[in-house]
Amino acid sequence: MKALITRKIGMASIISEDGAATAVTLLSATPNVITQIKNDETDGYKALQVGFEETKNTAKPQVGHLKNAKIMPKVTREFRLDEITEEMKVGEQLSADLFSVGDKVDATGISKGKGWAGTIKRHNFKRGRKTHGGQSYRRPGSIGSMYPQRIFPGKKMAGHMGHEQRTAQNLKIALVDMELNVIGVTGAVPGPRKGIILLKEAK
Repeated sequence: MKALITRKIGMASIISEDGAATAVTLLSATPNVITQIKNDETDGYKALQVGFEETKNTAKPQVGHLKNAKIMPKVTREFRLDEITEEMKVGEQLSADLFSVGDKVDATGISKGKGWAGTIKRHNFKRGRKTHGGQSYRRPGSIGSMYPQRIFPGKKMAGHMGHEQRTAQNLKIALVDMELNVIGVTGAVPGPRKGIILLKEAK
């Protein structure tokens, strides 16, 4: 299982040899550090806990937990594994060369938050007419009938839009720059610039 924690830089274009332009999302892939290895005997499942970037403000319980990793990561995430190999050790680094050009990956991030949005913006409802005395332009209109005298959960209405975990699947790795620690992924990935993106090998 190939997986990395990255940070979104922005978007760019790559020009291929035949002159075709491809939209690419650039991700900062500074080396990840293995902070914990979980196994069936002690935890009931197999997983790698990985740290990304560094911070000075770490709580004392985390300092004790991370002392073997020799890093105080800003971001930690966990990736499930099918099996744990001997090469995997606490403190080992996972760099951008974990992936190679052409690999298929899934990118998971938190989508851009849009705040409280009405039904037209949030669910693509139709606007009411602005002629012949119409006064309901952007209102949702009727939301129910007399029976069953309540509104079922899941009804499309105005509410908080965005800021949800989303995954873009089967994206291709377009470039891997080890000098700059940058990975380029074809297409768009969820979230704003500087947002955390989890890259996983597509199943």
